[in-house]
Amino acid sequence: MSGKRAKRIAKFIEPLRVPPGTRVDLAHDFDPGYRADFLRKKDGVNLLRTGIKLLADYQMRLAAQDTYGVLMCLQALDAGGKDGTIRHVMSGVNPQGVHVTGFKVPSAEELDHDYLWRYACRLPARGDIGIFNRSHYEEVLVVRVHPEHLDRQKLPGSARGKDIWKRRYREINDWERYLTDNGFAVVKIFLNLSKEEQRIRFLKRIDVPERNWKFSAADVRERGRWKDYQSAFSEMLSATSTHWAPWYVVPADHKWFARICVGAVLAHTLIELDPQFPAVTEAKRAELADVRRDLEAEAPKGALPDPYLAAHDGHAKDRRKVRS
Repeated sequence: MSGKRAKRIAKFIEPLRVPPGTRVDLAHDFDPGYRADFLRKKDGVNLLRTGIKLLADYQMRLAAQDTYGVLMCLQALDAGGKDGTIRHVMSGVNPQGVHVTGFKVPSAEELDHDYLWRYACRLPARGDIGIFNRSHYEEVLVVRVHPEHLDRQKLPGSARGKDIWKRRYREINDWERYLTDNGFAVVKIFLNLSKEEQRIRFLKRIDVPERNWKFSAADVRERGRWKDYQSAFSEMLSATSTHWAPWYVVPADHKWFARICVGAVLAHTLIELDPQFPAVTEAKRAELADVRRDLEAEAPKGALPDPYLAAHDGHAKDRRKVRS
């Protein structure tokens, strides 16, 4: 990765980043319909393809080094495009190294633990990328808009005071600081969808038979709490965008642009980690050389001793000779 390319990516995503310590008014500060002037939709396919190749390369290094892990948290209102974003942005990476968890209504077992427990159980291992399709931030979003959910969490009376949301922001920040201190990067992305675009996407789910299964009347009921959610998102972004785990607000009205942005944020995170393939010792190199000679000696008559090296190393003339 060239320094210039890394700087271009960092500059591209900078307007999406919520500066730690700032007060966010989502409706005023971020435009869901924004797209960069220098990008057109027809250019987006090639740009996304390039980004996918970059992610695949860095994911391979991440797995080989086995030192860092990456957790990407995706938050959005219904029809915000989380599923499609995951499917497109992660389409070129090794599926063995990526784990997606979608969090639904908590189970009875999960409600018998603290509110972060079920999320901690799904954290990625070192060398892996974990994606939370909805995340621990549901605990200060849905639960805040619907405080009746707190009744199911069996909290003691002392834990349900007026400062509960302020306390949860602090607890979440501390938890994420703990993760980053231990080598797990936390990437937080909010797909910012406009109310009108959500309306259009809901109608499409009704109009297209193959999409009917995605439609839920409950989603439309939640749409009636739009202002409440906008307020909850604004508070969340203000309180939990930190230096160690900043939020990125991605404009989501144009799916193609949103996917490029998410890919760029994830790529930036991996570039910052800069994972490397493990160094090979001289003793290991000598062992590999011995094994290579043995394998080359096994080449059948008429075959190249080392076909790969012959095709990729123009200086290995002795290994391009067909075995007689």
